[in-house]
This record gives sequence, C-alpha cells and structure tokens, in this order.
Amino acid sequence: MLDKTMTFSLPRDREGDIRRILTTVYDALKEKGYNPINQIVGYILSEDPTYITTHNNARSLIRRIDRDELLEVLLKSYLGE
Repeated sequence: MLDKTMTFSLPRDREGDIRRILTTVYDALKEKGYNPINQIVGYILSEDPTYITTHNNARSLIRRIDRDELLEVLLKSYLGE
C-alpha cells in the first residue's frame, strides 16, 4: 500500500471560497501596513495565526482554510491550472 501515490483534490466551489478568503486576508494585511506576502508565507509555514491581523476578521477567515487546501490553490494559480 505504501508504494501507491495518494491523490488530493478540491471541489471547484471550495477553490472559489479559498480565493475570496485569501484576497480578503491579503487586503486586510495591506490596509494595516504589513507585507501581505511575507505574513501569509509565515502563516503557511508555521500555521501560527498571529501572522495574520484580526482586522476585517482576517485571522478568523484564514483559519477556515486547511493549509493543504491553501497550498493547492496557490500552486494551481502559480502554474496556471
């Protein structure tokens, strides 16, 4: 069983939710004067919610997203899929 590749897939509607949440979080970080990319990367690497501001409920929103889901959406966007 360990030699088989596991698959991971998100429903399309979930991708849209994640994109909206990520955009809201990005905007909230920018409004508060943070570097949004650095803060989001810090959150992804550590899963420490204190990297994300509470402004506009951003911290609560990003915690609704599993890191695996977030990474999948980001990778798909980067690779143009």
